[in-house]
Amino acid sequence: MAAMTGKEIREVLDQARVLPSKQMGQNFLIDPNMARWIVSQLEISADDAVCEVGPGTGALSVHLIGKVRKLILIEFDPRLAGALAERYKDDPTVEVHHADGAKFDGRLLFKHRKLKFLGNLPYSCGGAIMKNLLSRPHPFERAVIMLQKEVIERLAAKPGTKDYGILSLRTQANWEVEPMRTVPPEAFYPRPTIDSAVAVLRPRTSGLPPFDYRLFDELVRRGFAQRRKQLKKQMPDEPAWEEICAELKVSATVRGEELTLSQWVDLTRAYDPHPLKDLPQKAGEIFDVVDENDNVTGQATRAEVHAQKLLHRAVHIFVTNKRGDVLLQKRSRLKDLCPGLWDSSVSGHLDAGEDYASAAVRELDEEMGIGVESPPEEIARIAPCVETGWEHVRLYRTKYDGNLRFPSAEIDAAMWFPVAEIDAWIANRPEDFASGFLACWEVGKPVG
Repeated sequence: MAAMTGKEIREVLDQARVLPSKQMGQNFLIDPNMARWIVSQLEISADDAVCEVGPGTGALSVHLIGKVRKLILIEFDPRLAGALAERYKDDPTVEVHHADGAKFDGRLLFKHRKLKFLGNLPYSCGGAIMKNLLSRPHPFERAVIMLQKEVIERLAAKPGTKDYGILSLRTQANWEVEPMRTVPPEAFYPRPTIDSAVAVLRPRTSGLPPFDYRLFDELVRRGFAQRRKQLKKQMPDEPAWEEICAELKVSATVRGEELTLSQWVDLTRAYDPHPLKDLPQKAGEIFDVVDENDNVTGQATRAEVHAQKLLHRAVHIFVTNKRGDVLLQKRSRLKDLCPGLWDSSVSGHLDAGEDYASAAVRELDEEMGIGVESPPEEIARIAPCVETGWEHVRLYRTKYDGNLRFPSAEIDAAMWFPVAEIDAWIANRPEDFASGFLACWEVGKPVG
């Protein structure tokens, strides 16, 4: 489909009876060359899906039609959403949602991976949209966003600058931000009073040790609550501030704006009291080695069991909440098996001499901070196979609606998903999941 000219965009607005709203932050891109360039920054392939938030008249969308596997459009204005739905009603590769990008259920997007994000985001709520859809965990492999230039500068800001703050750190903890190009007011209708800018966001996959993102966010908010104050007056009482400074090798009078992202992560790790924050697994753990009938024949270390493919024991637990959603965890990239993949709510090996039910109770507490008074309900047994890593697996289920607390070295993120969304995600992208989870899901998934 050809690029849309400014005249054609105004005609679409007239036909939809849309008078651009300043309150809704509606400034429509009318420069076809700029639209073409912005979409090119996605570096799309035919196997990609793209989620575009704020498509408006479709000035960016037209450059994606027929070039990607799936295009998901999320538009807040009901008249424009209706016009887009009508325009693409006969195209099965286009899915239009009349929804607020700041409130859209991002869990509905994981099944579309491999997925990229595109957004000419409204000035009025661009930050809220980013927080909702681009915060950890998210399903995107790349994002191209356009916002007011001053916001893009804040996203990419460096320590010691006036733009560096909470937004910079929240974003850079998850993304590498590269500002690309300024977009002048004349590229829009109606013309805004300020410049816009485009940035490319790439997921941050290396360079930082594992850390508790929720604690990181809390400490950053504390650190910038009163920007000019020294951090020692805004941090928790324990451990002592002097100990923290000695560990980080920073001055006791340092301010939040002076710390790099890496130092903020180190600060978070110093305040993290979780006993397993540094331990993705212990190679020296001792497991019972068993035969095909699950009878103990000896013991071996974790490393030996995995290297020699010895039969051993494990538990998986599916945790559901009152809505029937299932908790999934994303395994840390430091794990020796299935790093970075999505897995059962809780799973783990039995220690030597431990029984299955006791291991299930222990793993619930260690991995997710879920305390139970009695063992969860056993629902299935799976014989050792390649998929389970040669483990005798007993599958359990339990219900829980409280807070979660997990070790960052073991678990990158945790999220509740509807059963139907997990089914669709597995059907489209089984490679996103640990093979042991897939074996468990096949025989014991909750009824959605």
